[in-house]
Amino acid sequence: MEGVNWLSLVISTLIPTIIGFIYYHPKVFGNAWMQSLGKTAEELKPNNMAVMMVVALILSLLLSFFLLGFNNGEGQEGEFDTFKHGAFHGVFLAIMVAIPVLVTNGLFEKKNWKNAVINSVYWIITITLMGGVLDAMNSITMTGN
Repeated sequence: MEGVNWLSLVISTLIPTIIGFIYYHPKVFGNAWMQSLGKTAEELKPNNMAVMMVVALILSLLLSFFLLGFNNGEGQEGEFDTFKHGAFHGVFLAIMVAIPVLVTNGLFEKKNWKNAVINSVYWIITITLMGGVLDAMNSITMTGN
């Protein structure tokens, strides 16, 4: 891909993990999230953290590539290469795509509304930041020339 700021993709890919560590920390929303699931920290401990993290990072990279294309479509260059513009796209996608998917899954998994709200707010924050970073850094090329 020509003209891609690869550093922006790396940063964007790491945002869900970084925000997740903060947001789902027990002193932030972690305890409320576990309570909404009716689970304890011990019950939620992953069997293989390395595999879980690698898969999560791969999925975050896919989301970053999608956001890059969505934010930087035809006619969205120049004055639109701002954090604010990318963040708007992130909020739009979170509300129009991520939240409907999360809530639909939650309904069929019989999760409560508290869980849906906690997870939805996490993804609004995360995708907003991802979009903002990608768009703000779009005009900074990393070609090495």
